Amino acid sequence: MKITKLLCVLFLITFIGITTAQEPEVAIYVSDAGNFNNPPWQILKFDQNGENPEVFIDDDDGHIAWPQDIVFLDDDNTVLISSLNSGLITRHNATTGVFIENFASDIGGPTRMKIGSDNLLYVLQWQGNGNVFRYELDGTFVDEFTDTGVPQSIGIDWDTDGNLYVASFSGDSVEKFDSNGVFIETFIDSNLVGPTNIWFEDNGDLIVIDYNGGSVKRFDSDGNFLGVFIDGISFAEGFDFFPNGDILIGDGNNSAVNRYSSNGTFIEVFIESNAGDLLTPNAIVRREIPLSIEDAFASNSIVTPTIGTLFTVDIEDTSKLDSIKIYNVLGQLTTTLDLNNTSIQWNAQEYAEGIYFMKTIGIDGSQQTQKVIVKKE
Repeated sequence: MKITKLLCVLFLITFIGITTAQEPEVAIYVSDAGNFNNPPWQILKFDQNGENPEVFIDDDDGHIAWPQDIVFLDDDNTVLISSLNSGLITRHNATTGVFIENFASDIGGPTRMKIGSDNLLYVLQWQGNGNVFRYELDGTFVDEFTDTGVPQSIGIDWDTDGNLYVASFSGDSVEKFDSNGVFIETFIDSNLVGPTNIWFEDNGDLIVIDYNGGSVKRFDSDGNFLGVFIDGISFAEGFDFFPNGDILIGDGNNSAVNRYSSNGTFIEVFIESNAGDLLTPNAIVRREIPLSIEDAFASNSIVTPTIGTLFTVDIEDTSKLDSIKIYNVLGQLTTTLDLNNTSIQWNAQEYAEGIYFMKTIGIDGSQQTQKVIVKKE
């Protein structure tokens, strides 16, 4: 009976370790346009609470220049960044931000990027002929999808019928194309002063961020103006959603990111002004980063002991590490260890007893996870 109970306990611990290792780390990524046509430019990474900023990608190596959008390709652990100044979309490691290669080139100032239902990447152009370009997710150019250019295009979404909508900043308009890229009509031609991002709500209303209009506006499915959805946010650009429907919107006037409820009510300044030296937010991505089953346990021990309150990282060459993160049993990030010490340790004396996961991330993007149990005497 005692053996059976012991096996059940060990199975439970192992099961919890594997399943909770898949609980996602949540991070908020923000594209910082800096001084617009002039640096500094950067992609910042914040934790799930909009705190603890770190530079994910900077402009030191010249691979980003007036960045515009962020698209993660989780299947191969890469991220795409569009840069208006260079005419490039670059591919980076999604864990470390390290540059891999140019994904696409010769684009007339790429701005927004979005993956369509056909699993192709749609790319808008600020300059050039203004047509929407399409690419395979390996960077292969497919075609110029639209038959009519949209000047300074910077907002993109589809309705439930598959029609494509593109916002024109300089045209103060939103243009409508059918599912084959054929121009249908100017969908909105009034009540806008420099629109940027757009998105459709479930009821068919189109929400438009009006950059120079100091607000976010609502239009019905026929393009009729219904009113202001969010007021008092100047130079707004970039958005994403929480699972409960709350909205993050970049506040360029205050160099911050605000959080609003799904009905447009202001909740809080989510990312404080100038956090991480943020100047001009213009794209926001809330990303859930799963801990894979393969990474649930390290093949070789990376920490000793595995039970107790003081854990020492047992890695010979720590110069190859980008970070070491500790997660609790719910998959929440608990702390990040200091790599500058000669001996890297985690003192868990003040943490609750239970199962934790120590995850090492290498500068090359490689990962290992070791389960430890905090047990106090």
